[in-house]
Amino acid sequence: MPRDYRKKVAGDSPVEILLIEDNPTDARRTIRALRRGQVRCRVTVVEDGEQALQLLRESRMRPDLVLLDWYLPKKGGREVLDEIKNDPELRRVPIVVLTVSDRQEDVTAAYNAHANSFVTKPVNPEQFDRTMKLMEIFWKGRRSPPSEHPTAVRKKRKR
Repeated sequence: MPRDYRKKVAGDSPVEILLIEDNPTDARRTIRALRRGQVRCRVTVVEDGEQALQLLRESRMRPDLVLLDWYLPKKGGREVLDEIKNDPELRRVPIVVLTVSDRQEDVTAAYNAHANSFVTKPVNPEQFDRTMKLMEIFWKGRRSPPSEHPTAVRKKRKR
């Protein structure tokens, strides 16, 4: 079952993040880093690739950003990335592979499958916090305005 961590923020809308991470410690660490970096976000966490794809397809969830662990149970990060990028309804969702791996073959495979970024998780907590803040700054500037967002509801004006 997905867990939803919502941080209420005044002002502009928070970044909607889907975190696909099977390690609870890494999930907590990522959320903590986002909070410490004062990243304005709502994070939904799922623990495996099958759950992630089911959530994206059945709920029509369209996050602003997916943080995808490369090594997942049931359906690995490569398979999840392939399925998202090959689905016409999902392919525009930006995906950052956030993993402990720094293997060149993983980096190459991720970019060949059209990942938008590949980030090796820093071990140092301060570096991890900084990495999360930089990702927010980078991706928030690239998300579409509400009127162009695929899940936005346009209100009709009364005449």
